[in-house]
Amino acid sequence: MPVRTPVVANQFYPGDPGQLARAVDSFLFDPADGRAPDPVWGVMLPHAGYIYCAKIIGETLSGVALPKTLVVLCPNHTGMGQAFGVWPDGGWDTPLGRVKVAEELAAALTGAGCGFAPDIHSHLREHSIEVLLPFLQRTTSPLEIVPVCVGTQDVAALRWAGEGLGRVLREWRGQGREVGIVVSSDMNHYENHQRTLQKDDKALVMIVACDPEGLLEVVGRESITMCGAAPMAMALFAARTLGTPVAQFVGHDTSATASGDATRVVGYAGVRLRMATV
Repeated sequence: MPVRTPVVANQFYPGDPGQLARAVDSFLFDPADGRAPDPVWGVMLPHAGYIYCAKIIGETLSGVALPKTLVVLCPNHTGMGQAFGVWPDGGWDTPLGRVKVAEELAAALTGAGCGFAPDIHSHLREHSIEVLLPFLQRTTSPLEIVPVCVGTQDVAALRWAGEGLGRVLREWRGQGREVGIVVSSDMNHYENHQRTLQKDDKALVMIVACDPEGLLEVVGRESITMCGAAPMAMALFAARTLGTPVAQFVGHDTSATASGDATRVVGYAGVRLRMATV
């Protein structure tokens, strides 16, 4: 069975297990009032180097509980592999240990007839799931994942695949097996801070409205370089198939906070997803 090894350890995040665990934990916090974690169905998290985006990841995951099995949707930065590439089995290694791939769920997804295909090639050099796994390992245990790399922004294809994903998750829920979704996405890239705030706000309005068509339309019309717009749209299509999704904006930042350079930044945002009806 295939095992994916880290490709950006010691670049985007510490490669030493102890240093990594301490770094992740430093960005996570418990609710001040001692409340039990709040169950959520899904999240959108950024995937840059921790110096830039770990604060947003930590804020988004703190005080909530995700399902133990997660479909993790990421963009395809490399151009390799299938349009909807599913890592089929085995595991993903991080410095904190191995994350098991939920083989049965991966097979159900690739067998659903909605564009998903077994594919390790789209994931081999793609960093945008790897960066999130240490945070998920520290907050969700035992953790199983189905990594999906999304390599198209075609609305019809994303609707078809997203609705198929929703049907698979509905079937699993009917068997008493809860599955959540994690979307890996940064926001607008390489414009100045003020322009990035404006563009990111337009995309986030559509995300909070749970409007996948609107998100893809505004990203195209306004030239918003949100790398995970397609995975986010797929998640929202899936959520609509399951019921009535509700999105909560958690926070936003740009790389200027860490770098001090406001002339050419990347935006980062955190969003939580819940289902109002199921």
